Amino acid sequence: MSLRKTRQLALLLTVILMSGPAALAQQEIVDHPRDLVFAGLDFEPPDASQHRYELEHGAIAFVVEDHELPLVNIALSIRTGSFTAPGQATPGVASLTGSQLRSGGTASLAPADFDEELDFLAASVGSGFGATSGNANMNCLTKDLEACLGLFFEMLREPRFDEERMNLAKSQSRQSMERRNDSTTGIERREWSRLMYGNEHFSTQALTAADLESLTTEDLSAFHQFAVHPGNFLFAVSGDIEPDMIVAALNSYLSEWPVGEAAGDVPEPGFEPQPGLYLVHKEDVNQGRVSLGHLSTRLGNPDRFALQIMNDILGGGGFTSRIMSRVRSDEGLAYSAGANFGFGVHYEGSFRAAFQSRSEAVARATAIVLEEVERIRNEPVSEEELATSKASFIESFTRNFASAGQTAGLFASFEQQGRDFDYLNTYRENMAAVTAADVMRVAQEYLHPDRLVILAVGNVDDMLAGDPDHPDVLLEGLAPAGNVQRIPLPDPLTMQYPEQ
Repeated sequence: MSLRKTRQLALLLTVILMSGPAALAQQEIVDHPRDLVFAGLDFEPPDASQHRYELEHGAIAFVVEDHELPLVNIALSIRTGSFTAPGQATPGVASLTGSQLRSGGTASLAPADFDEELDFLAASVGSGFGATSGNANMNCLTKDLEACLGLFFEMLREPRFDEERMNLAKSQSRQSMERRNDSTTGIERREWSRLMYGNEHFSTQALTAADLESLTTEDLSAFHQFAVHPGNFLFAVSGDIEPDMIVAALNSYLSEWPVGEAAGDVPEPGFEPQPGLYLVHKEDVNQGRVSLGHLSTRLGNPDRFALQIMNDILGGGGFTSRIMSRVRSDEGLAYSAGANFGFGVHYEGSFRAAFQSRSEAVARATAIVLEEVERIRNEPVSEEELATSKASFIESFTRNFASAGQTAGLFASFEQQGRDFDYLNTYRENMAAVTAADVMRVAQEYLHPDRLVILAVGNVDDMLAGDPDHPDVLLEGLAPAGNVQRIPLPDPLTMQYPEQ
């Protein structure tokens, strides 16, 4: 036996002996672990209002203390992203601004000097801007908080946007562009978004090499000036801090920082997906990636609890879900398969079932997924399935509050999305109240076989040929409304699609 295991056993024995006979007697010895009975978990989620602070110029902070370790974490959400690019801003300006906010140094510190200051303080700082939000974060030792806050806010308010660092980022981005058509995963993700939300929505606009090359440090500075200001700030602060102290510190940095233009609303796509089978040919692969689905609904939908249970049983629950069980476990057609009923924040999300299978098995696997969609719409789920799914949501609820950082982040996300915090207080009761009838009702109302978009990426010839052992199941025969279209691969640098 290793020294490590010997020490572990010795420690365990010590704990048992220290517990004493009285403590051991409190738990009856059972024949099998499954016969153990535990007291119910008594947990009430923390009150968000007790952690919410209004800062200068309309900024909001959620502060959750945790004095176990001498660390402080600040996560700043910024109401910006590619949707906010003003006027005729070049595509990609938001993303590049977000990365270079951290990488490009500050007004008083060149990039290497800024890096060195943070390294000396053992602090971690990052930033990035996506489609509908931006973020900046900082983690440091409590004793260095004052110094780190100074660096963090100098980065936010007076970034340098160093040209050499920017050119390096542009070079790396161009290399990624050149590989756009290399991975079926990337192709599937890109084309699925276009099929759901169209070519004109900001969320599907692809950066071109010409766009990237045209960006300058002046463009980044202009976007930063437009987007990064206290009016767009939402902080989640956690760790070894006193709320009054950190609120005062944040206010001191925000007080003389002018508020700029409001970000405005995120535009909706205004696009209606067209049902059909869409094929993207990639000759050099022997597996096909398939996504099938349609638009779903928004986050505030009152049916969200039943929809989550429905999706969990259909394909979201891993090995206990129907799609995974049939496609992977029963038929051996895919390593992973599942479904996600997404809830959109600013516009409708999408329902998407997906799997990856060998090319000749794609049609069979697709047919099975379609069968499961029909089954959950027309047959009540079993009591065992319902109980398992409800328990997984209810019993994992406390994980949302496993750390101070998670708690602060959860509160901040609710604030950002405009959600009612009472959702957290009634979550378990609402989940427990879902019935089998509710599941079938929402499946019938929100799953639409006649509206399905089926996207298959891989060797199209092999996928269409199907499985010789199952000649009755062909992919083209599964096409909604008989609509079959091929999507060519675009030029990766211009994102121009060739004429069909």
